[in-house]
Amino acid sequence: MSASPTRTEVTPRLAFHDVLSDDGTRLRAWTNDPDGLMDGPTVLLCNGLGTSAWAWPAFLDPDCGVRVVSWNHRGTGGSARPDDVERVGIEEFAEDGLSVMDHFGIDRAVIVGWSMGVNTAFEIAARHPERVTGLFAVAGVPGDTFATMLGPLRVPGVASKAIAVNLARALKYGGRLVTPLTTRLPVGRRTIDVVSHSGFMLPVADPELARRAVAAFLQTPVEWYSHVALHTSRHPRVRLSRIDAPAVFVAGTWDLLAGARSMASAAAKMRDATYVELGGTHFLQMEHPDRVHGLLREFLRRVG
Repeated sequence: MSASPTRTEVTPRLAFHDVLSDDGTRLRAWTNDPDGLMDGPTVLLCNGLGTSAWAWPAFLDPDCGVRVVSWNHRGTGGSARPDDVERVGIEEFAEDGLSVMDHFGIDRAVIVGWSMGVNTAFEIAARHPERVTGLFAVAGVPGDTFATMLGPLRVPGVASKAIAVNLARALKYGGRLVTPLTTRLPVGRRTIDVVSHSGFMLPVADPELARRAVAAFLQTPVEWYSHVALHTSRHPRVRLSRIDAPAVFVAGTWDLLAGARSMASAAAKMRDATYVELGGTHFLQMEHPDRVHGLLREFLRRVG
């Protein structure tokens, strides 16, 4: 399947802000509207765990027509670790998202979630529905994420969660041996070519931005990432009957980290939700940036 046209001619423009969350943790927030002049609706992006702006090619196009505000997770990408290192779960991420909205003067917005960020987005909607006008979920489920992993391989939820949790636990305690290697790995175009033909990821529209995204991701110490992942694994399924906001679920047929069937099931349980399945993996917004962005623009027009 062919990828979307390359976007390597686009020069990304970002602005970074330091934001304090409710518990005093300093967050590295960012926006694709550095001059405050972008014409279009604003969304809050709850990104994938430990990922960066580089993972969203469409949002980095100055003509994307959507103002994005987001932040890097605690202990990643320039955000500080909390004084209490146990405060790194989905509930704390929801607090962080609201703090970022407050910093940018946003009362209500559509919340975009990717991967574990879908948990955060739905947690915000459940706790503070007055702040949410809609939910756009990409390759993620609203809670109990680890139980949906390995979906295309038909691994039972209990088994997939056990595999993922035990792997994260092993990396948490053995990560210090691995981190000196991962943080120094050279990431070039050949690396992206290999990864994007591995089946875990399909060919991406912008290999250079993908290279930046992978390089930034690898800067997080493995033991810290695993520590945070274990805390997020405890987030239970959000009671979707409590969610009144309209939603769109965009799933990847071959997603090994958030099963498409689980996303379809979640959409079916909501009053006003649409399910779209694309021929891709967990990295849909990198593989099909124009298609995913088009779906978001349609959703933004619908919710006004």
